[in-house]
Amino acid sequence: MTRRRDSERAPRPPAYTVVIPTTGRDTLVPLLRGLAHGEGPAPDEVLLVDDRPSDRAHSPLTPPELGPPVRVLASGGRGPAAARNVGWRAARTEWVAFLDDDVLPSRDWPARLVDDLTGLADDVAASVARIDVPLPGTREPTDDERDTLALTRARWITADMAYRRQALIEVGGFDERFPRAYREDADLALRVRRAGWRIVEGERVTTHPPKRGGFFASVRRQRGNADNALMRAKHGARWRDEAGEGPGRLGRHALTTVAGLAALALAAVRSPKVALAAGLWTGLTAEFATRRIAPGPRTPGEVVRMAVTSAVIPPVACAHRLAGEWRVRRGRAVLFDRDDTLIEDVPYLSDPEKVRPMAGAADALDLLRTAGVPVGVVSNQSGLARGHITPEQFRAVTRRVDELLGPFQTWQYCPHAPDEGCPCRKPRPTLVTRAAEELGVDVRRCVVVGDIGSDVEAALTAGARAILVPTARTLPEEVELARRHAVVAPDLLTAARIALGLT
Repeated sequence: MTRRRDSERAPRPPAYTVVIPTTGRDTLVPLLRGLAHGEGPAPDEVLLVDDRPSDRAHSPLTPPELGPPVRVLASGGRGPAAARNVGWRAARTEWVAFLDDDVLPSRDWPARLVDDLTGLADDVAASVARIDVPLPGTREPTDDERDTLALTRARWITADMAYRRQALIEVGGFDERFPRAYREDADLALRVRRAGWRIVEGERVTTHPPKRGGFFASVRRQRGNADNALMRAKHGARWRDEAGEGPGRLGRHALTTVAGLAALALAAVRSPKVALAAGLWTGLTAEFATRRIAPGPRTPGEVVRMAVTSAVIPPVACAHRLAGEWRVRRGRAVLFDRDDTLIEDVPYLSDPEKVRPMAGAADALDLLRTAGVPVGVVSNQSGLARGHITPEQFRAVTRRVDELLGPFQTWQYCPHAPDEGCPCRKPRPTLVTRAAEELGVDVRRCVVVGDIGSDVEAALTAGARAILVPTARTLPEEVELARRHAVVAPDLLTAARIALGLT
């Protein structure tokens, strides 16, 4: 038999890491055992992210012995978005496969995942699996089972989704302002697509057993309305269409709630119009309950549960949405210049090995992240237009900055030369306004931290606040400008404290 030449050999299977956020549920053990005995190339590593709050994690997770190495990390109970960020940032491979801790991959899942990833174009950021929810064949599904069944229609479900690590770096990973396993995956996918990446559907199939909730599980799910408020702020009023979601029922819930409150108020003053308001509330509630009861098993217990929760859900949904809108309106962000603010300025920096964080940068960023404030970068990079830096070199430097100081929820940079007359180069405000839009934060509640006058001017022109942290190259007139119209801080940590209102 003739030996094939190197150029004719099959491509090497892509290396991948599996990240599993967990709170230590019983479903974790069969998932890990399934991965251990799977057919196909094993993961480089399995990263198990313990998302139990620190005060509740009395004993460390002890996964069973597996084929691939398992490393346990901790995310401190900050939710699945934060746990996934901890996981992918610790991964060392190009691809990161996210699995929920209650799914059951098929025996050939490793082989099918590798098949899905092999040969993908460079502009493909992610491969999403097909989700199968096994339901009883002897009856119609319950409300809880229908809720799980909706995962099979979700466009970008991270119950099983593999992302290219570079894409995660470019968009800052998951937005940790989403505290639940809800909308954080759609938000990430929308941001990735807007950054110019594609997301494709793979051939692998993963089983997600139906959820089993208590009597008021559907009421508790209404907390997701607060997350919908953040989605609207970040992606606009038509985010549902872009994410492949239906229109939702918030409008009807609001009408039902208003009718119920009006009936109570009219009854309190003994108005004859109380019957009209009460009739409207009854009709809307009955329609909602019927819509939920009809596709189910219609057992006595399920009918009672649907009837009771259908009366409770509308006001609860509205309350959560109002709370979410309030949090969005009060949201804030801090945006940093890159060179001589976050990292030492190296003219036309193209070598990631030369990235050196500025003194206090890590501490300032840690302080802001601990306070739940999203952070971003707004930077002029004319070296791209001038040919001193290639896009690949720029991405390599960005990866290194992220490794040392990340994650950043948004990267906004101007690739143009000063004489091109572009709208985005600082001191013009476009980088600042773009960052605010991507974060879903009112630009007036953003703070821009930089080291020269153009950073201050960009912030003020956009309507944001500005903090100048002078360096040796900061001109005296720039410091004077900041003293008159902004704030001058001696170091980055002080700037972060000022941004948080602590100083």
